[in-house]
Amino acid sequence: QSSNGPVKKSMREKAVERRNVNKEHNSNFKAGYIPIDEDRLHKTGLRGRKGNLAICVIVLLFILAVINLIITLVIWAVIRIGPNGCDSMEFHESGLLRFKQVSDMGVIHPLYKSTVGGRRNEDLVITGNNQPIVFQQGTTKLSVEKDKTSITSDIGMEFVDPRTQNTLFSTDYETHEFHLPNGVKILNVQKASTERITSNATSDLNIKVDGRAIVRGNEGVFITGKTIEFRMGGNMELKAENSIILNGTVMVSPSRLPSSSHGEQFNNDDWLRFKLCMCADGTLFKVQVTGYSMGCQTSVNPCGATH
Repeated sequence: QSSNGPVKKSMREKAVERRNVNKEHNSNFKAGYIPIDEDRLHKTGLRGRKGNLAICVIVLLFILAVINLIITLVIWAVIRIGPNGCDSMEFHESGLLRFKQVSDMGVIHPLYKSTVGGRRNEDLVITGNNQPIVFQQGTTKLSVEKDKTSITSDIGMEFVDPRTQNTLFSTDYETHEFHLPNGVKILNVQKASTERITSNATSDLNIKVDGRAIVRGNEGVFITGKTIEFRMGGNMELKAENSIILNGTVMVSPSRLPSSSHGEQFNNDDWLRFKLCMCADGTLFKVQVTGYSMGCQTSVNPCGATH
């Protein structure tokens, strides 16, 4: 190198220098080697708790995939969803769900004010397998059984013709009078609260009970008719706070009344006998029998007085 600048090497000198450098590198096997502990090297992948968490996630995804497959198979086999839609039911934009074939189902929870119906020219057949068919909405329940159909409601019920919207039958006594539908001749109830019970002018009104019949009125009980007849197997009891008035011809059949032979003594302490008497205005009163051929004379005359 001179003061004027670096000395240029010839091509031969450059080739010799390059050959010597290559020879030195080829004989030096430790060139560029740095001894480092393997534990201190950076490790890639999921290890430890991260690896266990990854395995759990994979197993959970596998279980969800199996459940999804089972649900898909059930939907395909039961509902029969295919390329052309569902074979067993139809969904309409108006919210109507139509079943196109016989369906087997258990408990159905419809939406608010839902309607169950059939086609116009076909019957709607609902069958229970040894169980009653129950339609229930809140406290109102309709139960269809083998030998009876019962309707239970705490707020009343009303039958309306869907075509004319006319009320056929209603238990609303304030706005509708209690009329039986046409063709219904017998009304079987356990308890009824109404202002009056009437029949047609040409028909008899018969009230029959298997056990005990109680007729009670908050403002009195009035029974009118051409002929009024009471038949009972047990006792008949009439109770009133003020008086009981029988207006008209009253006949009592003594065939069921207890009778005594002439041989019994009236002074027997085991028996008390009374005679049923009636005033001209229909007031009934009793007089204790103390001897034969006794009339209705009493020291206190109830006729004409308020008792």
